[in-house]
Amino acid sequence: MDKIKVMLVEDDPFWQRTLAEDLAGEPDLAVTHIASAKEEACSLLEQAAVDVVLMDINLTENRLDGLEAAREIKLRSGRDVKVIMLTSLQEKEIIVRSFQNGAHNYITKASYKDIVQAIRDAHAGRPALHPDAVPALVQEIQLSQLTPSERELYEMREKGYTRSQISSTLNKSINTIKTQLRSIREKLVNDKRD
Repeated sequence: MDKIKVMLVEDDPFWQRTLAEDLAGEPDLAVTHIASAKEEACSLLEQAAVDVVLMDINLTENRLDGLEAAREIKLRSGRDVKVIMLTSLQEKEIIVRSFQNGAHNYITKASYKDIVQAIRDAHAGRPALHPDAVPALVQEIQLSQLTPSERELYEMREKGYTRSQISSTLNKSINTIKTQLRSIREKLVNDKRD
């Protein structure tokens, strides 16, 4: 049986070692390459046959370059390489951007024990979203119903702006803000805020 070839893209030596050792214990997986930077990963992928990439998001000083690397891998790879984000970050925007950049799945390092099954699912082409990513994606789908103006207002409310502050910032009347908030509530049936 051919093993699933996995590349680790991780700058932390602890996680490189831990993941490589854990995956080496699986009979159907082989860690074929370990890269610690975006450029190194993209270069290796041009030369090597890899099935699944485990990608950390912050490879260099919190610059989110793992997101860029995922996008480049999906654009430059002639093969159907699956990218699984494996990171400690849990911000909704980063999760959504990961999928927009071509990620097949998103798992936090707190849930790293689930990575083996995620690799197998990705390699088999089975769509499987890890529970770490689901809330952010569900919310993003719900928010996609909003107009750009409503989205801006929604995000201001989430940041704690009052109606008066929103009215002043957006140069809209309080009545317009109330109407838009009502429209947002109708579109987002789960959001009870007014």
